Amino acid sequence: MNYARMVIEKEAPEEYGYDRIRYNLSESSIADQKLSEIGLSLPDLTLFYGEHRGDKALRDLIAGQDAGLSADHVLVTAGAAGALFIIATSLLSDKDHLVVVRPNYATNIETPRAIGCAISYIDLDFDNNFAIDLAEVAAALRPDTRYISVTCPHNPTGTIMSRADLDGLIALAERHGCYLLVDETYRDLSYGQRLPAAASLSASAISVSSLSKAFGIPGIRIGWLVTQDPELYERFLAAKEQIGICGSVIDEAIARAMLERRDDFLGALMPEMKLRRDIVQQWIDREPLVDWVRPEGGVVGFPRLNVGSDFDLDRFYNGLLEKHGAYVGPGHWFEMPRNYFRVGFGWPTEAELRSGLEAISAALREQN
Repeated sequence: MNYARMVIEKEAPEEYGYDRIRYNLSESSIADQKLSEIGLSLPDLTLFYGEHRGDKALRDLIAGQDAGLSADHVLVTAGAAGALFIIATSLLSDKDHLVVVRPNYATNIETPRAIGCAISYIDLDFDNNFAIDLAEVAAALRPDTRYISVTCPHNPTGTIMSRADLDGLIALAERHGCYLLVDETYRDLSYGQRLPAAASLSASAISVSSLSKAFGIPGIRIGWLVTQDPELYERFLAAKEQIGICGSVIDEAIARAMLERRDDFLGALMPEMKLRRDIVQQWIDREPLVDWVRPEGGVVGFPRLNVGSDFDLDRFYNGLLEKHGAYVGPGHWFEMPRNYFRVGFGWPTEAELRSGLEAISAALREQN
């Protein structure tokens, strides 16, 4: 493994210093929750080795969201990042090939790179609403392709593929004898149609998710992967056991309590997130230099700055942060041009979001 730090982590707000940022629009989750705010308290737990697969009641709650799944299909991991690491290191070697739809969550690219496998990229296009081209994916497949990697709802654009496209990707994986990996971390934050977990539709599909983004509890490090393939599950379980044996029983107890409150929590959250998305839309409608593909899920969007080659992007980003105190995720975090940036509208307060957006407008005006 040839590890290299991911740019998105090197430039993360916690690395830069939260105290230096007034309007943090770079976060990709809802606001961080406190135990007291969500009505949770820690039970008097015995701090033993937990179930290697994850707490059974927690796995039941995860599986119960989709028909055809059971706890035996769910492996609890150290966040979605842990699940993605297990999948990549279990399925890939330097002799294998991977197809990645890009932009994508950095771990879906950097871990395969560290392994040294061959990677074909399917680059999404703003002018095509960041839609997946199934024919392009099919053309990229090779005999040594191990899996196709996508995120849905998409990070960083917030777009959601159609059910027909999801079915089409599964059919491609089945026909070519590879897997489809769908990072579904934002699935609970779907504003319209909520797609079924890909793993519930085929043994050739692997689903990954977590409680970090939609539930605002990244500090407990709970994610999961789902597969109906028993042989594949056993391989993933072996990887988890060799990495850390089991998860934290404290983290899993909090996760179980949160998912028991899932419907009430999301029922209160979704109207607020729709309002936040509308705030960004209203700002974009009156900002002539900015456009986006309106997100259909999640709490991030990926606006584009409609500026010419003479526009000084370095000066813009530096001024935005140093003078105006606003922080966004520039395009290079996702191997995209820097006239794109990720804006997170779920983590800041409404007032901070509005002020951060106005700071972007001010920084743009200073360039003209």
